[in-house]
This record gives sequence, C-alpha cells and structure tokens, in this order.
Amino acid sequence: MFTRRSALASLPFLIPAAHAFAQGAPAATGLKAVLDGAATLSPLKVVLVNREGKPLAERAFNGHSLNGSTNIKSASKSIISAMVGIAIGKKLLDGPDQKIAPILKSALPSDPDPRLNAVTVGNLLSMQAGLSRMSGPNYGRWVSSSNWVRFALSEPFDGEPGGDMLYSTASTHLLSAILTRVGRKSTLELAREWFAPVDDFRIGSWERDPQGIYLGGNQMAMTARSLLAFGELYRNGGRTSEGRQVIPADWIASSWQVRTSSRFSGDGYGYGWFNRTIGGENVWFGWGYGGQMVYIVPSLQMTVVMTSNESGPSARNGYRDDLHSLLGNIIGAVRSA
Repeated sequence: MFTRRSALASLPFLIPAAHAFAQGAPAATGLKAVLDGAATLSPLKVVLVNREGKPLAERAFNGHSLNGSTNIKSASKSIISAMVGIAIGKKLLDGPDQKIAPILKSALPSDPDPRLNAVTVGNLLSMQAGLSRMSGPNYGRWVSSSNWVRFALSEPFDGEPGGDMLYSTASTHLLSAILTRVGRKSTLELAREWFAPVDDFRIGSWERDPQGIYLGGNQMAMTARSLLAFGELYRNGGRTSEGRQVIPADWIASSWQVRTSSRFSGDGYGYGWFNRTIGGENVWFGWGYGGQMVYIVPSLQMTVVMTSNESGPSARNGYRDDLHSLLGNIIGAVRSA
C-alpha cells in the first residue's frame, strides 16, 4: 500500500532514491526537489522527463531499475492507435470511417446485430463502438472465452455506434485483429517493422488470444525508456529525431482531437489518448492500470513517462490523481526554471 499525501505539493523532501539528471539541465534543481517528494509514492517505479528531445531527469524508485520492464497495461492502447494510423498511411486501411464488419466477416455471429454494420475503425479507437464493455467486471469472462474476437462481436450492445464512450479493451483488441488481417502479419511483427527506425523502442512479452492475435490494448511489456521513445515520436509529430516520418503527421492531429469524454474522470478522449489540463497546460496522455503513464505537454515540448507497480489499481484509490499532481509539479519546476 502506498500512503497518499497531498504533500507532493509541499516540497522539498529529502528521501534518497537512485536517480540521474542531465548535466547542466536548466530545471535540474527544481526537478530534484519534485522527484524527492515523489519518493513517498510506494508503487512508483520510474519517472523520465524529456524536453525538446533531451533528458531533464531520470529517477528510479523503491528499489527498481531505470532499465526494468513493466506491463504497461492500457497505455498500449495509444500504441495500437499509432499502428492504425500507420496502416492508413500505408493504404492497408481506408481511414477511420471504414466499417469493420467486412474485415472481420468470418468472426461475426451467425445472426449479427444490425448495428455491427455501422461500427467503424474510428468508433473502436474512440471507444464509441457501442459494443458491450469487455473491461472491468466483464474482462475475465471475455479472456476466458475460446475466441475473443467472436465473443466481443457476439455480446449485446451497451450503446449505439458513435454514441457515448464505453471504455473496453475488446475495442482495441478488435483493432489488433484488423491490423493482423490487413497487414498479413502478427501485430507484434508489424510493430517491430513499422517502429524499427525509432531508437530505444522495443516491445517485450505480449499476451495473445487463443487464435494467436496479440492482445490489443493490454498485457504488453516495455521499459520506461521504450515508452518514452514512443511518446517522443508523438511529441515530434510522428518523426524520429533524425527526421524520419514513422506515424503520419495528420494522424497525430486526428489522435489528439477530443471526440468523447470519460464518464468516470471527465477527461476528454481522442483516438487512444486522454486529454486534460494539468499544471495549467493542455496534456495528452496514455494511461494503464496501476499507473503506467505517458504524458505529452505540447506547449512545453515535454514528454514524461511514469511506470508503477502494475498489480494494484490507480483510479479508484487516488493514485492516478497523485501521478497527475506529480506531473503538475514537474511542469511547475520546468516552467519556473
């Protein structure tokens, strides 16, 4: 258990932790105080801060290593979104308005709900498919089934296509199945091929369904530096530091267009990315269970990654809010430097 403390706002703390700061970084002193205070969060593993493509701070907490691997959970939904954008850029998919039923025809139930014909790729990306939620209490029942894709398409609708946000890992898993079919390779193979130009980006272990389809939007192992490399790619408009375009620039803009909002947090949601104001700045972020965070602050040209113990929740116990507060303190330190 971690001890929640509003004390993140009452810095500095003098609690030791393994860390490294960029030599001569202008915000190093302020960030050191902020990260000293973050040591009170016992689930926290690693915090990385980059600005304008350069590291400002790197800190490992609670006996963890900067190079350790973490299950990034639903933060991987942002990676699936990027892969859909790349697939569209490669003409493997027509675009967000493409209907999914013809692509997944062989997995449709024998008497499909007519609304399946209206569900689009974009609906899956923005969690507006209307399909029954396969997250939370339904998740175990879903992953215990013999065919995850067919199961997700066979369950009764909870809403209407294009309607309210219904957060569901099944939606991003259907996208993984779609990528597998149009790309004629596994999602992992496609990821390794498409992200090959990105230094430090690596996917470790990744769970698959009974048909061998990699689980879109969950159970993906990655180091904090790898998640940072992905975040930096988005911050830089889809380009590597060498200027190679990996994700189409217009897809970055599409991903970061608020299309709906979470009924739980009120945060805006685009294509696999949440949006809220933190520390007075507009922030886009990917979020995974337990507190796996990739934050991008476009106004400050800053990317921040936080990884945490993935065995516990982060939303209902307030830990995610603590991480948002930590980002707010990081923003304040950088802005005041």
